[in-house]
Order: sequence, then structure tokens, then C-alpha cells
Amino acid sequence: MRSVIVLQARTSSSRLPGKVLLPVCGLPLAVLAAQRAANTGRKVIVATSTEASDDVLADTLNQFGVSCYRGSLDRVLDRMLAATEGMPGETVFIRLTADNVFPDGKLIDEVESEFLSQGVDYLRCNGMESGLPYGVSVEVTRLGHLREAARNTDKVADQEHVTPYVIRKYGISSFKRYQNLGMGHYRCTVDNFDDYLNICRIFSGVSDPVSICCFDLIERLSDGLYQPSVSAPVTDMVIGTAQLGMDYGVANRQGAPSQESAEVLLKTAIANGVAFIDTARAYGNSEAVIGRSLAGGWHGRVPIISKLSPLTQCSPSTSIQEVKALVNASLFQSCMSLGVSSLDVLMLHRAGHLHMWGGALWQHLMQCKEEGLVNALGVSIQTPEELIVASRNTEIQYLQLPINVLDTRWKDAISAITKAKAQRSLTVHVRSSLLQGLLVSRDSNHWLQAGVRKPETIWAWLNDMCKRSNSQSLADFCIRYVRSLPWVDGVVVGMESQQQLEENLASFERPLLESSLLSEIHATRPLLDNETLDPAQWRKGES
Repeated sequence: MRSVIVLQARTSSSRLPGKVLLPVCGLPLAVLAAQRAANTGRKVIVATSTEASDDVLADTLNQFGVSCYRGSLDRVLDRMLAATEGMPGETVFIRLTADNVFPDGKLIDEVESEFLSQGVDYLRCNGMESGLPYGVSVEVTRLGHLREAARNTDKVADQEHVTPYVIRKYGISSFKRYQNLGMGHYRCTVDNFDDYLNICRIFSGVSDPVSICCFDLIERLSDGLYQPSVSAPVTDMVIGTAQLGMDYGVANRQGAPSQESAEVLLKTAIANGVAFIDTARAYGNSEAVIGRSLAGGWHGRVPIISKLSPLTQCSPSTSIQEVKALVNASLFQSCMSLGVSSLDVLMLHRAGHLHMWGGALWQHLMQCKEEGLVNALGVSIQTPEELIVASRNTEIQYLQLPINVLDTRWKDAISAITKAKAQRSLTVHVRSSLLQGLLVSRDSNHWLQAGVRKPETIWAWLNDMCKRSNSQSLADFCIRYVRSLPWVDGVVVGMESQQQLEENLASFERPLLESSLLSEIHATRPLLDNETLDPAQWRKGES
């Protein structure tokens, strides 16, 4: 049975232009990827474009004796097929990309063998489902299937990504032989400069970069740059960034971290699989810190939630035109600070704005969504009453509310969330699980500011539950509690240091609390006044 490997390459990458020419152990990335794929004797064709920007790449491939075909830049499917013109339709077609240098001939042999033994039409080795790091990517199908795709679809996405038509028509089978390695959340692709530095670090000291086994490289990944420290992605962690833009939290003694520290913290969180980054116009320069941190090709690795300006300068009598202008200004400033052309998720910072000005503000945001400036809309909630109203609005896709282990205010309103989630796609995040640090503070002055003169009974209950839940710390207990609530999709946790991030990652790896313990918590927890549960009512500076 005949087979061919076609390796896709171009110089005009948007995040890291020219990356396929960057050297690793003295070999350009595209050459290394091609030679490693061919190291068991397979035929490899590098398919690049006829654009002048790829002239150097083509010359480089020729200098190293790598077979090269040049075709359309944008119609990648057509380019791949033209590179294999004249081959029989039964030919096994193996697709690789030049930014992934880990796949070697031995692995590709195994994937093709699996493809043939299963008798499937499409098989892929990729990411979490394979158990292998992101970047150990191989796709296998029949050349005839791709020709069928070219005859039957002219969609831009089908042309760009080559195999979507085949997947739709014939389904997906996955290569799972190494699923038990559980390394699908590691990363060995080259998409930005940090990725490139990581690959250089992995290959450092390797005497034969073409022949070294893929799995020997995978073993080295644990010492790589921005690799996960957790055993599985923390997909219910939302990293809060108020602390990155201003001094925040009753127990915060460090203040906002430096730009350099914030960047390392954000990238480490992303590498560990956080679900979202949460920010707001009102969080000092948080948006700008995030924008600068992700500027080196990290945008797109994780969605960002921002919140509209609180519009504190507006009143119910402010004209609709002025309100719209202020909304536009807030959107523009968020995009500029974050370094993006559109916002992944935009929340109202004040739920009251949902209906103020006759609903004109919300309708204006819906228009912005239609125009592509915002991909999804949500509301930041402060009270149970606001939650009930917002949960009934089917245009709202995200809700965020404050809740902690001592917060009893939401009992009746939660049913509104569960009902809404059963009827539509609605993502619910919770924040303030530590009540701005108060729950882990043993400084009686902090509790006095929050209206509690004798906190000792509360401290004793928290300590007891912490021990009984086998939690590592009070913070661990408080986070595990909100993670265990069945209607919660994500927990916003703020932090200003790498140590706090590591502690939070450890909490998100720990098991959820059992339902019996949740019931006991709800039945025995101390009751706090609204004044204590709402930091906006705290008596600042009192001691």
C-alpha cells in the first residue's frame, strides 16, 4: 500500500512570521520537521506557496534536499492535492505541519498502521484524546477522500484546514495507543516565540535532532518552558486580574505585581489550562497588563472576559446618545488595552444597566455583537434579585456572581440559574470565594471593618470544616466548596504572586466535596449580615 506525507509550510505566519526558517540544532524548523518525518524512509513533500514571501523557504528546502511543491497560499487543500497529482486515490495521505517537529517516522508508522488495521477513512493523533502533547499531530486519510472534498466543497475553512470535509463525511477516529501517558495538556508546537524557545530548550544537547525518538523528546518536556504543573487542565479556574491592575483585597500586603511578574503569572496559568481570564475597565490598568503580557502571540490561547465601564458619570437622565458614546469609548479602550480587535466576552459591570435608559444600552451592545465587536454578552451580578432578572434574559450567555461558603443569600435564586441552564447555553462563574481575603484572615481588625466584632465562632467553624474536608488550608476549603456547587462552571480566583497561583492550582486539582458534606455545611454554617457579605458596605479604615 502506497503512502505519502505532505507537510504544510508557509513563511507568513501571523503570530510568528518566518518561524519555519528559525533554526533548531542548526536546522531550519521546516527542514527538521521534514527530515524527522522521513527518518524511516518515507517520501515527504513540503507544500508551500508560490508567494514571494516563501521564496527563501523553497530555496532552503532545496539546499537541504527536501522535496518541495509550490501552490496557492490560501487554497491549501488544492495545494496539497496538486503536490500529489498522479498518485492513486487509494494512496494513504498523511498530513503534517512544519511547526510541529516532534512527530518522527516511527510514530507515523504506528499511526498509519492503526489507520489500516482499523479500516477507517480518517484517523488523527492530536492533543488530549491521544494522551500526547499538543504538537504531536498527525492526520491520516485517503488521497481520494481529499479529491472528493475538492470536488464538493469550496468553503474557505475546508480549503484552509484541508480535512474538515473528510471529517464531516466519514467521521473521526483517534489514535489512542498512548492515552495513558496523560500528556495531552503539554505543548510542543511552535506558535509564538516562547514556543520556539521551548523547542530550543528541549533539543539542547541533542547530538542527532533528526533521529532522536519522539518519545525521548516528550520525556524532556517536563523541563520545558511554560509546561503544566497539574495532572490535567484546570478547566474550571478563571484567573481574576483585579490584583494585576490595582491594590486589591483586605489582606493584600504586596500590592499589584510588576508587569514582568504578571506576565509570568498569566502565561503559567494559561499553560495549566485555565478556562478564562477575567478583567474589567474598572480594574485599574489590568487590561493593559494583560494586553502587554499576551502580545507575543499568546492571544487566542484563552478567552478573555472584560466588563463595561461602570459608567459612574451617568444618571437615569443622561441622554441615550451620550450613553452610547460612553459605551463605544469603553469598548474601544478595552480593545486597545487588550490588543485585540474584538472582545471574547463583555459583561455589564452593573446589572441595573440592563434596563436603564429603556434598555437602550443593552440593545446597543446587542448591535455591537451583531457587528462582531463582541462575541458574547454577560452580566456581573451583585444581588439575588439581579440574578433572577438576568437569568430570564435569553440574550445573556454569561453570568458572574459573588458567593462564598458563608453566603446564604442565594439559596432561593439558585433555582433560577438551574432552570435557565436546563433551557439554554448559559455559563455561570462565581467570584469572591474568599470574600476579598476576609475568610482566611485571622486579623480581627479586618473582620471589624466587615462588621463582625467577635469572629472567633466563625473562625472555629471554618477551621473545623477545613479539617473535616481534608483541605490543605482555609483557602483550599473555600475554593473547593464553590467548585463543588453543581451549577457553577468556573471560579474566579485572583492572585498577585506565583506562589498563590501554585497554591490555587493545587486546590483545583483536589477532589470536589461530597454532597453529604455540602449538606452539612449548609445546615451548620454561621449566619452573616448582608453588611459583612457585601464588601461595598465595609467600613474602610476602621479598627
